Amino acid sequence: MGENKDRMLAGEWYIPDDEELQAASQRRAELCAAYNAADTAPAAERRRILGELVGELGEGVTIRPPFRCDFGTYLSIGAHTFINFGAVFLDAAPITIGRHGQIGPNVQLLTPTHELDAERRRAGWEKAVPITLGDNVWLGGGVIVCPGVTIGSDTVVGAGSVVVGDLPAGVLAVGNPARVVREL
Repeated sequence: MGENKDRMLAGEWYIPDDEELQAASQRRAELCAAYNAADTAPAAERRRILGELVGELGEGVTIRPPFRCDFGTYLSIGAHTFINFGAVFLDAAPITIGRHGQIGPNVQLLTPTHELDAERRRAGWEKAVPITLGDNVWLGGGVIVCPGVTIGSDTVVGAGSVVVGDLPAGVLAVGNPARVVREL
């Protein structure tokens, strides 16, 4: 494994423009394109493509195209999870979604972060921090989950919310930034 991929997977600063990461991104682009084009194909064919794209794919997972990700390899999606149209999962670090999740349309799960120092940012440095969603999490349409966030099981995040910090299990959170408004 190359130095930048090692750094990426360790959660350290890395440059994403190396050959190994570009090859993995090309693989992802081809599989996402095939999956998105297979919208009306038989379920078995769509599942086969997802099985090649996604690192861990639970039984009964539904992902409505279009779907985009960085690599796919670092995604773990629990059984019976539903992901609606337009999902963007940037998985430069692991993204783990528990069982029976409900992901609304146009949801973004974003593990990469960029340098605050302008010179290093121009040079292309980035790092990624994992995102974890527990079982039975429901993210409303347009929710954005930022790097490093964990959302506890049975939590609901209202449409359009931006989640910048961890949320406990069994709550309703809304807003930008998302705040807990009540227990469920």
